[in-house]
Amino acid sequence: MKYTKTKAVLNQLVADLSQMSMIIHQTHWYMRGPNFLKLHPLMDEFMEEIDSQLDVISERLIALDGSPYSTLKEMAENTKIQDWPGEWDKTTPERLAHLVDGYRYLEDLYQHGIEVSDVEKDFSTQDIFIGLKTAIKKKIWMIQAELGSAPEIDE
Repeated sequence: MKYTKTKAVLNQLVADLSQMSMIIHQTHWYMRGPNFLKLHPLMDEFMEEIDSQLDVISERLIALDGSPYSTLKEMAENTKIQDWPGEWDKTTPERLAHLVDGYRYLEDLYQHGIEVSDVEKDFSTQDIFIGLKTAIKKKIWMIQAELGSAPEIDE
Protein backbone atom coordinates (compact mmCIF):
# COMPACT_ATOMS: atom_id res chain seq x y z
CA MET A 1 0.00 0.00 0.00
CA LYS A 2 1.44 3.36 -1.03
CA TYR A 3 1.59 6.51 1.15
CA THR A 4 0.03 4.83 4.17
CA LYS A 5 1.23 7.38 6.73
CA THR A 6 0.44 10.34 4.48
CA LYS A 7 -3.10 9.04 3.99
CA ALA A 8 -3.49 8.66 7.76
CA VAL A 9 -2.52 12.32 8.24
CA LEU A 10 -4.90 13.36 5.48
CA ASN A 11 -7.77 11.50 7.13
CA GLN A 12 -6.89 12.95 10.53
CA LEU A 13 -7.12 16.37 8.88
CA VAL A 14 -10.54 15.48 7.49
CA ALA A 15 -11.81 14.91 11.04
CA ASP A 16 -9.99 17.89 12.52
CA LEU A 17 -10.86 20.39 9.80
CA SER A 18 -14.51 19.35 10.13
CA GLN A 19 -14.33 19.94 13.88
CA MET A 20 -12.53 23.26 13.39
CA SER A 21 -15.27 24.42 11.04
CA MET A 22 -17.85 23.74 13.75
CA ILE A 23 -15.79 25.57 16.37
CA ILE A 24 -15.57 28.59 14.09
CA HIS A 25 -19.29 28.32 13.45
CA GLN A 26 -19.94 28.23 17.19
CA THR A 27 -17.75 31.31 17.67
CA HIS A 28 -19.81 33.01 14.96
CA TRP A 29 -23.11 32.13 16.67
CA TYR A 30 -22.13 32.91 20.25
CA MET A 31 -20.24 36.13 19.62
CA ARG A 32 -21.20 39.30 21.49
CA GLY A 33 -19.59 42.57 22.52
CA PRO A 34 -16.98 44.93 21.08
CA ASN A 35 -15.95 44.33 17.48
CA PHE A 36 -19.03 42.19 16.85
CA LEU A 37 -19.83 43.93 13.57
CA LYS A 38 -16.26 43.32 12.34
CA LEU A 39 -15.67 39.83 13.73
CA HIS A 40 -19.04 38.22 13.06
CA PRO A 41 -18.74 38.34 9.24
CA LEU A 42 -15.04 37.50 9.50
CA MET A 43 -15.98 34.13 10.99
CA ASP A 44 -17.81 33.36 7.72
CA GLU A 45 -14.52 33.91 5.89
CA PHE A 46 -12.67 31.72 8.38
CA MET A 47 -15.22 28.92 7.87
CA GLU A 48 -14.96 29.21 4.09
CA GLU A 49 -11.18 28.91 4.28
CA ILE A 50 -11.29 25.85 6.56
CA ASP A 51 -14.02 24.24 4.44
CA SER A 52 -11.88 24.85 1.35
CA GLN A 53 -8.92 23.21 3.06
CA LEU A 54 -11.16 20.27 3.97
CA ASP A 55 -12.17 19.87 0.34
CA VAL A 56 -8.56 19.97 -0.89
CA ILE A 57 -7.45 17.47 1.76
CA SER A 58 -10.38 15.09 1.13
CA GLU A 59 -9.90 15.17 -2.62
CA ARG A 60 -6.18 14.52 -2.26
CA LEU A 61 -6.92 11.54 -0.01
CA ILE A 62 -9.33 10.16 -2.62
CA ALA A 63 -6.73 10.73 -5.36
CA LEU A 64 -4.34 8.56 -3.33
CA ASP A 65 -6.98 5.81 -3.20
CA GLY A 66 -7.93 6.64 0.38
CA SER A 67 -11.36 6.85 1.98
CA PRO A 68 -12.04 10.08 3.88
CA TYR A 69 -14.20 10.09 6.96
CA SER A 70 -17.65 11.14 5.84
CA THR A 71 -20.03 10.85 8.78
CA LEU A 72 -20.50 13.01 11.86
CA LYS A 73 -19.81 9.95 13.99
CA GLU A 74 -16.45 9.35 12.29
CA MET A 75 -15.51 13.02 12.64
CA ALA A 76 -16.43 13.11 16.33
CA GLU A 77 -14.66 9.84 17.11
CA ASN A 78 -11.45 10.84 15.35
CA THR A 79 -10.95 14.55 15.92
CA LYS A 80 -8.35 15.66 18.41
CA ILE A 81 -9.61 19.25 18.62
CA GLN A 82 -11.53 19.93 21.82
CA ASP A 83 -14.98 21.43 21.57
CA TRP A 84 -17.05 23.43 24.02
CA PRO A 85 -20.76 23.19 24.77
CA GLY A 86 -22.83 25.86 23.07
CA GLU A 87 -23.31 28.17 26.04
CA TRP A 88 -23.06 31.90 26.65
CA ASP A 89 -20.41 31.62 29.37
CA LYS A 90 -17.42 32.46 27.12
CA THR A 91 -16.33 35.91 26.02
CA THR A 92 -15.39 36.66 22.44
CA PRO A 93 -11.68 36.92 23.37
CA GLU A 94 -11.91 33.50 25.05
CA ARG A 95 -13.53 32.06 21.95
CA LEU A 96 -10.86 33.61 19.73
CA ALA A 97 -8.14 32.16 21.97
CA HIS A 98 -9.85 28.77 21.56
CA LEU A 99 -9.65 29.25 17.80
CA VAL A 100 -5.92 29.93 18.14
CA ASP A 101 -5.52 26.65 20.04
CA GLY A 102 -7.28 24.80 17.22
CA TYR A 103 -5.25 26.54 14.55
CA ARG A 104 -2.01 25.75 16.42
CA TYR A 105 -2.99 22.09 16.54
CA LEU A 106 -3.67 22.16 12.78
CA GLU A 107 -0.33 23.87 12.18
CA ASP A 108 1.41 21.03 14.04
CA LEU A 109 -0.57 18.40 12.15
CA TYR A 110 0.33 19.99 8.82
CA GLN A 111 3.98 19.97 9.91
CA HIS A 112 3.69 16.28 10.74
CA GLY A 113 2.18 15.74 7.30
CA ILE A 114 5.08 17.60 5.69
CA GLU A 115 7.54 15.28 7.44
CA VAL A 116 5.62 12.06 6.72
CA SER A 117 5.03 12.92 3.05
CA ASP A 118 8.73 13.71 2.71
CA VAL A 119 9.69 10.27 4.01
CA GLU A 120 7.12 8.63 1.72
CA LYS A 121 8.21 10.87 -1.18
CA ASP A 122 4.70 12.14 -1.85
CA PHE A 123 5.82 15.61 -2.81
CA SER A 124 2.50 16.67 -4.31
CA THR A 125 0.77 16.16 -0.97
CA GLN A 126 3.72 17.74 0.80
CA ASP A 127 3.23 20.85 -1.34
CA ILE A 128 -0.42 20.98 -0.27
CA PHE A 129 0.56 20.62 3.40
CA ILE A 130 3.12 23.43 3.11
CA GLY A 131 0.65 25.83 1.50
CA LEU A 132 -2.12 25.12 3.99
CA LYS A 133 0.25 25.36 6.95
CA THR A 134 1.31 28.80 5.70
CA ALA A 135 -2.35 29.90 5.59
CA ILE A 136 -2.91 28.59 9.12
CA LYS A 137 0.13 30.46 10.44
CA LYS A 138 -1.25 33.68 8.96
CA LYS A 139 -4.59 33.06 10.66
CA ILE A 140 -2.84 32.55 14.02
CA TRP A 141 -0.99 35.83 13.55
CA MET A 142 -4.20 37.69 12.65
CA ILE A 143 -6.18 36.40 15.64
CA GLN A 144 -3.28 37.01 18.02
CA ALA A 145 -3.12 40.60 16.73
CA GLU A 146 -6.86 41.03 17.39
CA LEU A 147 -6.31 39.74 20.92
CA GLY A 148 -3.52 42.28 21.43
CA SER A 149 -0.91 39.55 21.75
CA ALA A 150 2.38 39.03 20.01
CA PRO A 151 2.05 36.58 17.15
CA GLU A 152 3.97 33.91 19.08
CA ILE A 153 4.42 32.03 15.80
CA ASP A 154 7.36 30.02 17.09
CA GLU A 155 5.68 28.79 20.27
